Amino acid sequence: MAHDYNLRAPAGANKKKRIVGRGQGSGRGTTAGKGHKGQQARSGGGNPYVGFEGGQMPLYRRLAHRGFSNHPFKQEWQIVNLGEIEKRYEAGESVDLASLRKKGLVKGSLPIKILGNGAYTKKLSFKIDAISASAKEKVEKAGGSVTVIPAPEKARPKNKMGSKKAAAKAGGK
Repeated sequence: MAHDYNLRAPAGANKKKRIVGRGQGSGRGTTAGKGHKGQQARSGGGNPYVGFEGGQMPLYRRLAHRGFSNHPFKQEWQIVNLGEIEKRYEAGESVDLASLRKKGLVKGSLPIKILGNGAYTKKLSFKIDAISASAKEKVEKAGGSVTVIPAPEKARPKNKMGSKKAAAKAGGK
């Protein structure tokens, strides 16, 4: 049995490492490819922090930051339309978190909300976190039942200074 031992990497697969700052004869001596002087040519000084504007007062410090954002308190949902449930469920089945996961309609731990998009005719029993008014109407019209299990309320971020009421209860000022 004849073997071919002439194995080679394809052309361009192996490149020689670029060696810089090794004298004039190397082709990359003197400034080592960094140009002449300036911030980018210095060691450690070429990559300042995000938002740095060369010493000018940066935009994020020039603008006033006031007001309140509801972002930490917002409620996110996994949305499932009745049309999708119609396609994947048989009449008489129960629609809950476990069955929705099993059928591949939801994933993760966010609470679920059923919306009324799509045609719906099957008699199913729903045990979910939230449902829109139109979806509930369609389910009940088809003879199904809806049980809303409220999701546990998301914990609010703690105030670092503590509330005045809590301090008063504890006997502080």
